[in-house]
Amino acid sequence: MSNLIPLFPGLPGGPELLIVLLIVVLLFGANKLPQLARSTGQAMGEFRRGREEIEDELKKGAEESEASDEDEETAEAEADADTETENKN
Repeated sequence: MSNLIPLFPGLPGGPELLIVLLIVVLLFGANKLPQLARSTGQAMGEFRRGREEIEDELKKGAEESEASDEDEETAEAEADADTETENKN
């Protein structure tokens, strides 16, 4: 595990972020930056909505699974109770 530490020295700091920002401005131009930021924000929003939909579906599936398990247990208990009642008669 200690061999991986040199591969990931940490998050970029202030000077590194300034260099990246300068490169982005040179590549896209100052006029395109608002449009680039807007489209990036929209993509992030769509990703978040998609993630939330998947999480909701997983939660619903888990709740339905729990409910069906409880229904099966109840049905088994009723069947056992019916069997015991019939055996007593």
